[in-house]
Amino acid sequence: MSALRFLLRLACLLAALAPWCASASGAAEKRTPFQIRCEDTISKTASVMSAQQSGYSVNTQLSYKSLTQMKGDYQPNSYVLGLTRTESRVKVGWTGQLLQDPESGYECIAPKIDVKLSYAPVRIYVGNEFPKGSCGYDVILAHEMQHMQIYMDNLPKVEVVVREALLKRFGDKPLYAPSRTAQSALNHEINSGWLPFIKAEMEKVEAQQARLDSPAEYERLGKSCNGEIQTILNKTRGRR
Repeated sequence: MSALRFLLRLACLLAALAPWCASASGAAEKRTPFQIRCEDTISKTASVMSAQQSGYSVNTQLSYKSLTQMKGDYQPNSYVLGLTRTESRVKVGWTGQLLQDPESGYECIAPKIDVKLSYAPVRIYVGNEFPKGSCGYDVILAHEMQHMQIYMDNLPKVEVVVREALLKRFGDKPLYAPSRTAQSALNHEINSGWLPFIKAEMEKVEAQQARLDSPAEYERLGKSCNGEIQTILNKTRGRR
């Protein structure tokens, strides 16, 4: 239960704001004048979602051994011919009109939640043993472009999940809280609840990325180009 709903229900139990219990419990009872002001005159609760793709670049300056070390979680005798790197970015803010009721000591706010989702510009690496224009380069780059596409396809999926969650949480009703606490309570909910939730949704894509880098896929890459990639690996494996 959120802090705001808890405070409202507690107020109802203490009979300090009995007319508002209907709003907290869902029962259909007559609204107070303050409820009418809050629910009928201020802007409705809303959320604004935006997802942005930031482009990509291709780097061919590093060897596949350097890329293998960059990945960090490689297994012995494994190799990384290409690598795709980015990081998720999540920004959540809000605005909203605030109304106060001096008689009851409560206030209401209809927040407009603004969520921005993006990935940092994607950096694609291809080992420098595979010059641009070669079959090996084309095959490795095509594999890494699949990684980038997984990131790009994830943005609209997260957008749908977050929008539905925000709608379920806030609906189209204002939030009520004791005077001078609504803004701090909402800030706390966003920072301690919504930000971690959205970041976790963005990071779920990593499981899909790992599935793309299956042993079978690495075997396929090694045998591509009539053995060209495997031949280069065999020639360079003993070098530093």
